Amino acid sequence: MLKKDNWALGIIMGLVVPLIVYGIILTIVRTYGVVDEIRGIYMMKTSTMQLIGVFSNLFTFRYYMVNLKFDKTGRGILLATFIYAGLFFYFNLDF
Repeated sequence: MLKKDNWALGIIMGLVVPLIVYGIILTIVRTYGVVDEIRGIYMMKTSTMQLIGVFSNLFTFRYYMVNLKFDKTGRGILLATFIYAGLFFYFNLDF
């Protein structure tokens, strides 16, 4: 199922992979990285964890573009990455 070359698979993977990675990082940080639990101070800022989640798509993108030569799937992953990056900048930058 993951060896298809189409946009829909790329967009779905591009939307799901960062959420999974962000969830894993958030779980690890909340379990082991608490500095002050009462104030909610963690070792990593939320924006840093979000960026790690967004840019985890680069590994998936590289796998589909370089190793499998699936251009349409890679473009879908790239589109989802741009959407997430745009949302990140919209919500985290103060203009």
